[in-house]
Amino acid sequence: MMTLTQLEIFSVLSDSLHFTIAAQRLGISQSGVSHAIKSLEDELGVKLFHRHQSRVELTDIGIRLLERSRTLLGVAETMRQEAADAQGMKQGTLRIGSFGPTSSVRLLPHMIHQYQKQFPGIEIHVDEGPDAQVIQWLRERRIDVGFVVLPENDLDVFPLLEDQMVALLPSDHPLSQLESVTLSSLCYEPFVLTGAGSADLVTRLFHAEKLRPQIRYRTSQLLSILSLVGSGDAVSIVAESSLPDSDSTRYVRRPLSPPVKRSIGLAVLDNHQSSPAVKAFISLAQQLYQAD
Repeated sequence: MMTLTQLEIFSVLSDSLHFTIAAQRLGISQSGVSHAIKSLEDELGVKLFHRHQSRVELTDIGIRLLERSRTLLGVAETMRQEAADAQGMKQGTLRIGSFGPTSSVRLLPHMIHQYQKQFPGIEIHVDEGPDAQVIQWLRERRIDVGFVVLPENDLDVFPLLEDQMVALLPSDHPLSQLESVTLSSLCYEPFVLTGAGSADLVTRLFHAEKLRPQIRYRTSQLLSILSLVGSGDAVSIVAESSLPDSDSTRYVRRPLSPPVKRSIGLAVLDNHQSSPAVKAFISLAQQLYQAD
C-alpha cells in the first residue's frame, strides 16, 4: 500500500535527482531510498525515474504524478497542523520561499524571530531564489508561502510593503547631480540587470518605453551590483528597499522620473487550504508590515 513516507521520498528525490543527496536529506540509507521508490513504482505500475548510475531523471509520468504527490503531502501536513492547532500549534513545519534582499534581509529575519517566539514548536524551512522561482515553487507545492512582487493574479496574495524603484549610479556620474533620472538617460551607459526580484519589472519598464539599455552584466547578487556601480563600470535600477540603509561614498540612488512603485506581498496557492501555521505567519506579517 502506498504510504506518505514513500511520497515524501519521491518528492525529495525529485528535487535532488541524486540518491545519495536524497538519502542525506531524509536521514536514511541510500538503499532505503531505492527500495521505497521501487516499491512505489511497482504499486503504480510505471517508472517514475530514468536511472543514470547514482543520478536519476523524472519520466513524463513521474513529472505528472509528482504534482499529485505534493498535493497529497500538502493535505497531510495541513491535517497534522490543524490537529496541532487544536493543541496550541505545538509542532509542525512552515516552508517559506524568499527572494532578494527586500524579503530575505529586510523583512524575513524579524518575522521569523517574532513567529518563533509565539510558536517555538513550528520548524521553519526557507528556500531562496529569484521571484519567478518562488512562484514556481508555490505552484509545485514545494513551499507553503512565498514572497512575490505584486500583482500576481493566479495566487492568493497579501500585500505587505510598497517601495519605489531607483536608479543606482556611480557617485561621480553626471546623472548623480540630478534630483531624478529618466529611463532614457540610463540607456547610454553599460547597465547591470538584477536577476532577483525586480528583473521582470525593470525589463518591462524599458520595453514599455521602447527603450533598449546596454545590458552588459546580469547578476542575482545585490553586492555584485553595488560593486559594479561603485567602481564606475555600470548603472542600474533596483528596488529602494533592497539597498542598505546608508549609501556608500561610491554610489548614489536617485528616484526615477516618472516615479515607479513596487509592491511586495506574501502569496499562497489557495488560502482556503493553507495550514494554521501558514495562516498564523501571514497574520503576523500583516501586523508587522502590511502596506497602507
